Amino acid sequence: MNTIHKIHAPGDGASGKRRILVVNTGGTIGMVNTAAGYAPHREAFHRLLMQMPELQSDAMPLWDIVDMDPLLDSSNMTVLEWNAIGEVISLHYGEYDGFVVLHGTDTMAYTASALSFTLRNNAKPVILTGSQIPLCEIRNDARDNLITALMIAAGDQVHEVCLYFGGRLLRGNRAIKYSADDLIAFESPNYPVLAEAGIAIRYNDAALLRPARGSFSLQPLKNVPIGVIKVFPGIQFNLFDSIMTERLRGIVIETFGAGNIPAHADSLLPIIRKASDNGTIIIVCSQCPHGTVSLGAYETSSALKNAGAISGYDITTEAAVAKLYYLFSRGLSKREIRARMEKSLRGEMTS
Repeated sequence: MNTIHKIHAPGDGASGKRRILVVNTGGTIGMVNTAAGYAPHREAFHRLLMQMPELQSDAMPLWDIVDMDPLLDSSNMTVLEWNAIGEVISLHYGEYDGFVVLHGTDTMAYTASALSFTLRNNAKPVILTGSQIPLCEIRNDARDNLITALMIAAGDQVHEVCLYFGGRLLRGNRAIKYSADDLIAFESPNYPVLAEAGIAIRYNDAALLRPARGSFSLQPLKNVPIGVIKVFPGIQFNLFDSIMTERLRGIVIETFGAGNIPAHADSLLPIIRKASDNGTIIIVCSQCPHGTVSLGAYETSSALKNAGAISGYDITTEAAVAKLYYLFSRGLSKREIRARMEKSLRGEMTS
């Protein structure tokens, strides 16, 4: 990402209206049909936006758009792109009242989680959205998602990183992609919906974060080695022994239920101890979308705790990965990282 294109500067005669910056990273919302299938197309997407009368309405905020270069399918997102999005927001933080990030659905929850941590002391709405059907199609969900995300970003109720999709506003670091086919593609299994958009936008004020105090700053993320292991019946844990080196900084283990592993997993525990002795931070999440990890509640989870693993409680895997990147990027000690992984920093877990 090295070039940012800026179009549609706000008019001079609309003083007092709130200003929103749209950050276009790519994704289905701005794609067009090509011989090779749907692909991002900056110019075609801009033309479609300028043809939407709703975006020119007096009821809408003033908005600008910047395009990341290149525009990406979200499956190609990395820590590098998370940093680039954060840099755009940080660079223009003082100029705008809110931000809308257009993003593909596949990794939107990862990016929302990452931004919630990297944007330190953020007090402005940062709303990620996209669509399951491109804006270029006659029947699509892109139009409503974009319009409503802009209106939410222009309000004064939200002061955090959120994900808006299919009529619902979710905390970004609590969201997971739930469906590849439905227009309601995301769920927040362990935290209430922040707002629902029906005839009116109804906010759940009690669930929203209060505005952050302190000066806004950006914490760039380092691309430290982090892994994810999903436990399944018959898993051969010895296959993972070779990756448990001092290079591996953090690992998320998706266990059964409340943190359980197979009783015959004798080969796992020495591996976990080895990783812990090497300084690797091991966080346990549940494969169940709803519920919390409680290490020690069952005999089969006590062994993980005794081997040096820590509980992720009800954090999503997406948020756990992003949080590990963030804490390692802060240059904290291993002891401090372990302590903060078990505490809520941005409303990402119930600890």
